[in-house]
Amino acid sequence: MSDKSRFDTLTEAAERYGRLSLDNYAIVRSVAENVSAGFCRYLGDDKGVCVHLVPPEGAWVPQPYRSGAFSVSGTGFLPLGPISFGLAVKVSRTGDWIRLVLTCAKKGHHMEIAIANGPVFDIGLPVSDTELFDLFERLHAHLVRWFGDAADLFEHGDYGGQSIGFDFLHNDPAEKGES
Repeated sequence: MSDKSRFDTLTEAAERYGRLSLDNYAIVRSVAENVSAGFCRYLGDDKGVCVHLVPPEGAWVPQPYRSGAFSVSGTGFLPLGPISFGLAVKVSRTGDWIRLVLTCAKKGHHMEIAIANGPVFDIGLPVSDTELFDLFERLHAHLVRWFGDAADLFEHGDYGGQSIGFDFLHNDPAEKGES
């Protein structure tokens, strides 16, 4: 007979789960922060920040939300599973932003990154600069293709029913007297 109580066994299992869920969150957050910082550089916007991490659901504005940008924010007990975050991307010179919702799922030594209603990307862990660049090219192509396809459909008499997994927001600081 073991010297451990059933409660000891249960708490050990819960503690292991907790360690792994914290590791999972740290990995996803690191990937998200690399995507946010790197995608703006990739886009070449030299006039300021053009990408922010924002909440995946609910109201948002294009500003950094830090830990509030992740689906597990405020949940108390950190679940062990896929984690979503919003990626706000500036898409015009006049203050139009979109929010892509990305979900990351760690699969062994790689990460699946799925755009809501869109494609799934796969990157190795730890993330290399080459894989990030490839991811940025695919994200950029996805956005450009969606805008182009929607415009083409309209020009041919159809609004289409396409979804890209984002919502639009207009936020021009110049209109509010901000700089």
